[in-house]
Amino acid sequence: MTQETQEKSTVASRSGIREEWLALHREDALEPALEIVDPHHHLWDFARHRYLLHDLLADTGSGHNVTQTVFIECTACYRADGPPALRPVGESEFVNGIAAMAASGAYGPIRVAAGIVGFADLTLGTAVEEVLAAHLMAGGGRFRGIRHAAGWQDKTPEVHNSHTDPPPHLYRDHAKFREGFAVLGRMGLTFDAWLYHPQLDDLTDLARAFPDQPIVLDHVGGPLGLGWYADKRAEIFAEWRRGIAELARAENVSVKLGGLGMRINGFAFHRRERPPSSQELADAWRPYIETCLAAFGPARCMFESNFPVDKLSGSYATYWNAFKRLAAGASADEKALLFRDTARRFYRLPVASSETG
Repeated sequence: MTQETQEKSTVASRSGIREEWLALHREDALEPALEIVDPHHHLWDFARHRYLLHDLLADTGSGHNVTQTVFIECTACYRADGPPALRPVGESEFVNGIAAMAASGAYGPIRVAAGIVGFADLTLGTAVEEVLAAHLMAGGGRFRGIRHAAGWQDKTPEVHNSHTDPPPHLYRDHAKFREGFAVLGRMGLTFDAWLYHPQLDDLTDLARAFPDQPIVLDHVGGPLGLGWYADKRAEIFAEWRRGIAELARAENVSVKLGGLGMRINGFAFHRRERPPSSQELADAWRPYIETCLAAFGPARCMFESNFPVDKLSGSYATYWNAFKRLAAGASADEKALLFRDTARRFYRLPVASSETG
């Protein structure tokens, strides 16, 4: 897939953010002192939408104590020339520059993109090592791993397949993919898995085949609720819950709690006259979050914003209030895991000097 095609696919699924609509609902931050590491956001400068450092800072600066973030690949700023396999390294170069800006302290204490997750085509097999090595160099010590998305379905045109143009069972059936996947372990890199709920068993199979490879499941496993899936929520929830329970048996897998504000999940908050409150979001998402918490435990769960993608359905301040409502019954130690420590451990993020004494 060319960079132009990737960008068109990416922007098509992520447009529709309405700042004037979001401004109709404001909330003060709950538990404003609680430290947050946001382990999943994007940065990009596409023709139809821009989300760069100042845009992210406007969101993270809305009242919550966000101290570090992790950037996740989104086809931004690929190299325009050179070998096609190496062009995604341009994204790590781009994000590392923004991370260096934040690390200067000139934009406040937050360390944006303290971890960088890029893209490398694992179907290259062992040849992907060259690409990963280039990412590590471009990342300036911040590169942590890759995401190779595998979202695929054929029941409804309303849900697009992943920008990687994957086959139906990339994680399970593609021998060259697994050959490339093995390189991650040899290089000490993490893997972000993004798929739709019918493919959870594929990831379980992959995790069992590589039990020492750190894997994190993005967006609670992509339960679909749009198009053909729209009127089957109870049936899909049962299928998703079974898949989550089985996946959680693989102890090398963690899960990101969030990503439910996308169109594909079918909650349709973006169609309301006014934005949802944090209580409304928490009520809608509770069955998914509580299922993941029960299956994985706080030490393998991390709340995520998925911004600006999820900004379609609510503001940053409202999202993190919703997460705090969902974690209201947790102990202080459990909250520390859910909001900071699980993400920091998984992505091996540096601890601030003020915390080390």
